[in-house]
Amino acid sequence: MIDEFGTVDATRTNSQIVIMIKLYQFAPAFGLPNASSFCLKLETYLRMVELPFESIYGIEMGKAPKGKMPYIVDGDRTIGDSNFIIDYLKQTYGDRLDAHLTPSERAISLAMRRLIEENLYWVMVHNRWIEPANWEITKEVFFKDLPPIIKSIVPNLAQKDTRKKLECHGMGKHTSEEIYAIGIADLHALSDFLSDKPFFLGNEPTSLDASAYGILANILGSPFDSPLKARAQQLNNIVAYRDRVRDRYYPPATVA
Repeated sequence: MIDEFGTVDATRTNSQIVIMIKLYQFAPAFGLPNASSFCLKLETYLRMVELPFESIYGIEMGKAPKGKMPYIVDGDRTIGDSNFIIDYLKQTYGDRLDAHLTPSERAISLAMRRLIEENLYWVMVHNRWIEPANWEITKEVFFKDLPPIIKSIVPNLAQKDTRKKLECHGMGKHTSEEIYAIGIADLHALSDFLSDKPFFLGNEPTSLDASAYGILANILGSPFDSPLKARAQQLNNIVAYRDRVRDRYYPPATVA
């Protein structure tokens, strides 16, 4: 069972040791369980595989192994990066979602995840952190709990760092119109591949769906207007997919 606070209430034992993973992530925002697509991805994966976990919210990343959210603490192990975390969880607790996939399906899953996390994600970053009107929303929500003096300095430094990362990735070298065209092409590829399937690789979810839900819920459900969001809202199977995953894994109390 998963309660309205995002904690799996079930427990499993291994040699009489109760598993309780600590998931460190950003706090819920915009009516979403998490405004970070990677945090939402990992929480969704944990819900899909029904591993008990406790969400610990905050923006302090000093203890994060990769200097970013999310990360987990499982006993004496601390693991960062959502993909490394999922690999660890599969190796440690079994692969409940992907074990049945064929080599071809695994290759497709990896390619689609790369599209989502290494391309479409950066379009969303541009939309939130660079577009002037959306940056004001990002700044207010993501940094609202900082002390006044720090709050006057940190957001602008964070935006400058994000702009540099976009430039290094290559996405930041394009105009806004070009960036949104890239993202819209990604959305159409996801929509075409999903087609009329309940989940991306068939009738039951796989780890790819955790990644897909993490970003699609954020594009559709956050208040950042853009051509990307407008196009996503026009793709009926993408909207229905978002609703399907949300309704299956998140109780109404966690959804706006």
